[in-house]
Amino acid sequence: MKSIYAFEDANSKNRMLLGGKGAGLSEMTRLKLPVSSGFTITTEVCNNYYKNKKRLPKNLMVEVSKNISKIEKKTGKKWNSSVNPLLVSVRSGAAISMPGMMDTILNLGLNDQTVLGLAKKTNNPRFAWDSYRRFIQLFGKVVFGVKDEKFDDVLDAAKKKQRAKDDSELDVNSLKRIVTEYKKICEKHTKRKFPTSPNEQLQLAIEAVFKSWMGERAIVYREKNKISKDIANGTAVNVQTMVFGNMGNDSATGVVFTRNETDGTNELSGEYLINAQGEDVVAGIRTGKAILKLRNEMPKLYSELDKACKKLETHFREVQDIEFTIEQGKFYLLQTRAAKMTAFTWCKTSVDFVKEKFISKNKALTRIPAEQLEELLHPIIDKKEVKKFVKLAKGINAAPGAANGIAVFDVRRAIDMCTANPKLKIILVRKVTKPEDVPAFFPSRGILTSEGGKSSHAALVARSMGKPCVVGCSKLKVDYERKKCMADGITIREGDPITIDGSSGNVFVGEVPTIKPKIPMEWPILLSWAQKTKRLGVRANADTPDDAKRARKYGAEGIGLCRTERMFNAADRQGIFVDMIMARDVNQRKEVLKKLLPLLKDDFVQILKAMEGYKVTIRLFDPPLHEFLPSSKNKKVLARAKELEEVNPMMGHRGVRLGITYPEIYEMQIRAVFEATAKLVKKKIDAKPQIMIPQVGSIEELNHIKSIYDNVKSDIEKKYRTKFKINFGTMLEVVRACLTSDELAKTAEFFSFGTNDLTQAVFSFSREDAESKFL
Repeated sequence: MKSIYAFEDANSKNRMLLGGKGAGLSEMTRLKLPVSSGFTITTEVCNNYYKNKKRLPKNLMVEVSKNISKIEKKTGKKWNSSVNPLLVSVRSGAAISMPGMMDTILNLGLNDQTVLGLAKKTNNPRFAWDSYRRFIQLFGKVVFGVKDEKFDDVLDAAKKKQRAKDDSELDVNSLKRIVTEYKKICEKHTKRKFPTSPNEQLQLAIEAVFKSWMGERAIVYREKNKISKDIANGTAVNVQTMVFGNMGNDSATGVVFTRNETDGTNELSGEYLINAQGEDVVAGIRTGKAILKLRNEMPKLYSELDKACKKLETHFREVQDIEFTIEQGKFYLLQTRAAKMTAFTWCKTSVDFVKEKFISKNKALTRIPAEQLEELLHPIIDKKEVKKFVKLAKGINAAPGAANGIAVFDVRRAIDMCTANPKLKIILVRKVTKPEDVPAFFPSRGILTSEGGKSSHAALVARSMGKPCVVGCSKLKVDYERKKCMADGITIREGDPITIDGSSGNVFVGEVPTIKPKIPMEWPILLSWAQKTKRLGVRANADTPDDAKRARKYGAEGIGLCRTERMFNAADRQGIFVDMIMARDVNQRKEVLKKLLPLLKDDFVQILKAMEGYKVTIRLFDPPLHEFLPSSKNKKVLARAKELEEVNPMMGHRGVRLGITYPEIYEMQIRAVFEATAKLVKKKIDAKPQIMIPQVGSIEELNHIKSIYDNVKSDIEKKYRTKFKINFGTMLEVVRACLTSDELAKTAEFFSFGTNDLTQAVFSFSREDAESKFL
């Protein structure tokens, strides 16, 4: 198998070998779209690099030189020439898109001689030196590990000295001084001269891209997104002739989505920058213009872009995320890949694609990442309450949904704080996010940046994670050193609560209340298609009437588990339940249970009504009683809590054992279910409850509760002169219950599996700990 493939020679269907970027470049070349010449070093070489103790294969650079020569013949440019220099980009590309997780170097091949040749050839010294300073910074960061801040300090000082607002206003002399300072930074860091040979630069760059595959941010991203070796094994390296978007006002660079990436509307969406390079847009260094403005600024080139977008979307039958460059009025495509989208966008585009006859209904259902549908439950800002809060600033709405939490400005601190307290809600606030910031995205509720646009790294990754995100909040001045940000005279310090609205771009001081989101109008259509093709029914976990109504709305075919203990958490019944626990004898306890019965009955009426025609499995009280006693200094409460406290609450006085010790509790719950059913049957509502007993380990335990059930059933049927069909079953969550299930089946009419407790009992670890720590 070859180690290197020219774009025109590669089999674009082999993404595992070429990586997503290489496959995309190959396919665009095959489609005769404008792609600059280049080649792909395969993922197999990356794997061999690691097998060979991080050394490149012996003959690789010889093969690379041969392919560079081929590019020279195609372009007429020369490698290491001071007359017409060939410059390349070196970019990573795994089989699965991992935006920003690995490294890229642009303008490779520049040195003190080739920069003069580039200046002379283009008759644009400013462009040549701007490209050179960009190359040194990227190379220094990616290859040598120099922190961006060191380069940024030099750049900021130069802009301040020249009174320039952004990079594009710097003159040639300023850029030359920056190049000199940048090289000094690299040489001080490495204790060696900055490499001037393009061959050496290219070898170091290839090694750096391979190393980035096992960099912290790439590893974390793969772990969090469950990207295993059989899905993506290693990164390819794409070496491509540079095309420049920073050659003047007839040049540009941008990122475009073939549909609106936040709401799925059938229109181009994205951003571009005049006189800039691609990293400026992707990294969020400058906030771009909306792509539709290109229609007025460069109408001919916008038309070419629009045609290319339509061609690629039609060809791949998927929304595309496309990078492009315009070099002195000539249009080039740099990359295409399937777009990262919100759940809302997945729903809309799936239905739209079927209507447009792009895909089948089955494909529409299977193209949506199932785990991402959870986003449809993400909260949104409560418009009634938001009026009470001060608006701090407004940025660009990059990823929908609302999030509130305390402001944290440092990536490592954000990770450490959330590790120490997983329930802590934080908003990560940055000037601009970089790929190395991604590990802090995972524990954060939302991301806020003062720079960048909808196509920036922060926006792209946040959308793929389903995290609310606001970018390009230009009024926000972020001060990392003092751990604060300011806007319109308001200061937010680390630990102060803020709210971001990724749907509108607004940022508020304090924690604005949120409400449930609107569901896309395409959602019921998708559910109806799923209903016709499904082979497995899905029931919900629902403990309250609101839960049941929501579950039915989302297509649940019943309730698989209704945990009755959750019903006691409501404010109007917590106190009553505590009184029941504190009761000193059975008569006192029964008096209190009389107050709880009508409350539970009402809940069951609403839940069964919401699920009319579908089964509702109601689990009787399960946890140990002491868990429901409040923290209190009251001596009686403390004494009762101590009396009831379990050494091992997972395997103690709970479930069926509580029902045997305190039969009046289970008797009340069973009665509430029968009473609720009787009320609905009277109204000709098809209620289908079934009662489930938790923690059963023996047939004797189950039969004991069955006798209570039978007595209540007989009593209610006499009272209403009606027969009721309410199934009686148990949960298999105790090892003994599994071993004696044939015995239990003689009494139980149905079984459910209690996988949480059963996992703990069988494997001796809890699911919660295992999933978050070592599985």
